[in-house]
Amino acid sequence: MKRAVLAAAAALAIVPGLALLAMREAVPSRPPVAAASDAARVGVGALGRVEPASRVLRVSHGAGPEGARVARLLVAEGDEVAAGQVLAEMHDLPRKQAAVAQAEAGLALAEARLARLRAAGRDTEIAAARARVAAAEAAEQGALREARRAEQLLRTAAGNEATWDRARFAAAQATAERTRAEAELAALLSPRAEDVAVAEAEVAAARAAVAEARAARDLARIVAPIAGTVLKLHARPGERVPENGLLELADLSTLDVVAEVYETDLPRVRAGAPAQVLVPGSQRPFAARVVDVGWRVGRQSVLSPDPVASIDSRVVEVRLRLDAAANELLRRRTNMQVQVSIGP
Repeated sequence: MKRAVLAAAAALAIVPGLALLAMREAVPSRPPVAAASDAARVGVGALGRVEPASRVLRVSHGAGPEGARVARLLVAEGDEVAAGQVLAEMHDLPRKQAAVAQAEAGLALAEARLARLRAAGRDTEIAAARARVAAAEAAEQGALREARRAEQLLRTAAGNEATWDRARFAAAQATAERTRAEAELAALLSPRAEDVAVAEAEVAAARAAVAEARAARDLARIVAPIAGTVLKLHARPGERVPENGLLELADLSTLDVVAEVYETDLPRVRAGAPAQVLVPGSQRPFAARVVDVGWRVGRQSVLSPDPVASIDSRVVEVRLRLDAAANELLRRRTNMQVQVSIGP
């Protein structure tokens, strides 16, 4: 009986102590708040990835929703290409080249018509027209003289009214022939303004058709937007170009590291700050400097190998420029994960 009473008293003494201990563990202790000057001297650590300064470009086609099939692939992975160089040709290139030839022929025809209209007649045609005008003028003068003579004879007994009528008709006909010959000569010397305007509009329409055909033909060729290196091909001859493009292209002459800095650490990052990059497989870190701080907070994409690390952390991308020594080592390591230490 005495032992039972002692055990109960010990239990009553232990329970309050356990409760107090549980309350202390439930309320996490706050770390000491560092002074502002101490926070400014603290660097930032982050994970990052290697990326060319030009970014990785996904070069695609412009064939529209119907897609395009690769007919000829003119580059391979690792090839150095120049800006504007043709990388591939699509299956519809011959048809679009024929459309360009047809449009150019139409333009040539419209320009020839306009030139002929502006030039009016040839030298020989103009000379013949002038000769016809001269002949018509001479015939008109002769007919007018005959008409005047017939009119004078009509006033005497030697003439008659029928002869005068025939002479007047001949004179009127000669005048009409002279007028027509002069009109033909004027048409050869200077065309009508309305005809020239119509011909000029036809030329403008033909030039627009040529421009449209050439633009459609250019879409059947994929060209390099920048000078760089072909990193990866996504389609081969005979295959359709996928949604992610035909190939990936980047300028590897300058490499960056895109570090994902936690949003809470962002106040300690500044442009121009020195940094060090630790590359897997390398014994020494490489020097870098901060060149740009991102404008948007997003989810973390460079994941830590730690299985208990947060995969939904909010980070800001900070771009660092690597030195020349790192460029040579990481030339073929785009998207490699690295560790970054940004100094104050």
